[in-house]
Amino acid sequence: MSSKHQGLRNIYLVRHGESIANLDVTIYKSTADHAVPLSARGHKQATAAGEALCELLKEHQSEHVRMWTSPYRRTRETADGIEAAMRPHFAKLDRREHINLCEQQFGLFDGVPDEDLPRLFPLEHAHYDLAEKHEGRFWARMPLGESRFDVAIRVHQAFGTFHRDAQRHGVHHIVVVCHGVTMRAFIMQWLHLPYEWFDRQRNPGNCDVYHIAQHMDGEGEFVYRCQV
Repeated sequence: MSSKHQGLRNIYLVRHGESIANLDVTIYKSTADHAVPLSARGHKQATAAGEALCELLKEHQSEHVRMWTSPYRRTRETADGIEAAMRPHFAKLDRREHINLCEQQFGLFDGVPDEDLPRLFPLEHAHYDLAEKHEGRFWARMPLGESRFDVAIRVHQAFGTFHRDAQRHGVHHIVVVCHGVTMRAFIMQWLHLPYEWFDRQRNPGNCDVYHIAQHMDGEGEFVYRCQV
């Protein structure tokens, strides 16, 4: 079998850099989640993540590497920094967006402090709280938003694109720039882990790099974490 028709070999997942909302959650009172930019530190983290990826992928510099990113501003800006660091070393690096990689939609709960939710949304919060008390936060849907289950479903829908790229176009190494919840959902779905695994995991740090290596039998293995 030619290398063009082999599947994915490496998946590198990167959480976006520090955003201004990571520093001050009150920014959500004036800025929609998708429009939140990186902080100055976040831009530096993005460059550092790109440099780390250069080292991790150095043996594949002559091969096609594709970067997929969420269309949110903070992930686009993170991808900008990563691309600038990698571009001089990877002639076959290209970049695309996939809306299924965006952040969890928090709906009416977006940017609202937890202590204010029972007062502002008593019925909606009671439903969410009941699921959480039974270790089912994964299933609890935000009003006008998503549950973590919803995120896992749409992330899984993006996998077909990655498989087709590998099998038809020889893209065996991808970098996925997304969000904390999205990364956890990606790993859970790709490695066929139970939802309890998801709930036990904390979000990655800003611009942490997670590596899933694919074996020849098609099975993936979570092999590496790089903190930036």
